Amino acid sequence: MAHEPRGLTTQLVHAGEPIPRIAGAVAMPVFQSSTFEFGGPGASSEVRYIRLSNTPNHAALAAKLAVVEASEAALVAASGMAAVSAAMLAVLKAGDHILVQDPLYGGTHAFVRHDLPDLGIEHDVVRGDLPETWKAKLRPTTRMIWVETIANPLLQVPELDAVVTFAREHGLVAAIDNTFASPVNYRPCAAGFDLAIESATKYLNGHTDIVAGVIAGRADLVERAALKLKHLGGSLDPHACFLLQRGLKTLALRIARHNANALTLAEFLERRDGVGRVHYPGLPSSPEHARAKRYLQGFGGMVSFELEGGAEAADAMFARLVLPAVAPSLGGVETLVTRPSTTSHAGLSPTERAGAGITDGLVRVSVGIEDAEDLVEDFDRAIRI
Repeated sequence: MAHEPRGLTTQLVHAGEPIPRIAGAVAMPVFQSSTFEFGGPGASSEVRYIRLSNTPNHAALAAKLAVVEASEAALVAASGMAAVSAAMLAVLKAGDHILVQDPLYGGTHAFVRHDLPDLGIEHDVVRGDLPETWKAKLRPTTRMIWVETIANPLLQVPELDAVVTFAREHGLVAAIDNTFASPVNYRPCAAGFDLAIESATKYLNGHTDIVAGVIAGRADLVERAALKLKHLGGSLDPHACFLLQRGLKTLALRIARHNANALTLAEFLERRDGVGRVHYPGLPSSPEHARAKRYLQGFGGMVSFELEGGAEAADAMFARLVLPAVAPSLGGVETLVTRPSTTSHAGLSPTERAGAGITDGLVRVSVGIEDAEDLVEDFDRAIRI
């Protein structure tokens, strides 16, 4: 575009869209072709192929995401875990070491705990809120530090500026899983992170109908991640690219509603008899609140809490809820509830979950965009003492 828009909402709608429009189409067409004509050696065109993530749909989407993420480059992948694994393997090789925040999303935890050691890569865990303890875990072979903007499922917010500073001081790649925040609530690359990873299955797409991942950041690192995806086959289908590009256009509007609804529900739950601890960084009572206010534009659409009756009370509440679906994943327009011990973090041992503070009765709510009063009424009715 001759004039790149500055406002994020405008960028989400217009950035990366082909100009002139293809055959006049206002919406990006779906190029449902695995193979594209090649002009031969010396031609200006490159080899285009779905597995290479460079079809017109991939290119337009990556251009939009690079602007939205405030990054040098961006890449889409077949899933959030494809993005996680490609980002890590773009930096790490046998003999290397990575520092990771505790707790992590269950899929990332499993990859770090079980798959990286098979490749000769070691790790140590750090507390995101205690940067003074990180240096003790450094090794000469440490290459990367990995955190989550808002950690899954207890919604901790690390000292994000300290992560960037620490990485610069020690020559590490600073990487962050920004899924729970989205670029609307936090833009990691603008804050100095080298890589930002998103499970686009969640908020970026927002409609619970595709699986996708995003890697954004330094151009050299994104290029290395793209090479890993080419070799491992983690490419995104063009129709999924189309759906993600469409979903991104309403991201800012949806996130504003997710933020507002989650705060309303968290405030209600904190007052409700029969509810134990409520985890939400937007609550002034939260130990994460000061950090969240310092770093985030909004507190996100995720709330977790425990009922005084534990797992049995949680399951009984699930059976009485009307609006939320009892389902894993998050970030869609509809509200979802789940117990992480049986879904996102089921791969952790009971000891590991206990160490991370994830009890069997912990309830995680992905708060949708329904009317907030309807959600509060539904949870109020479903929670029984």
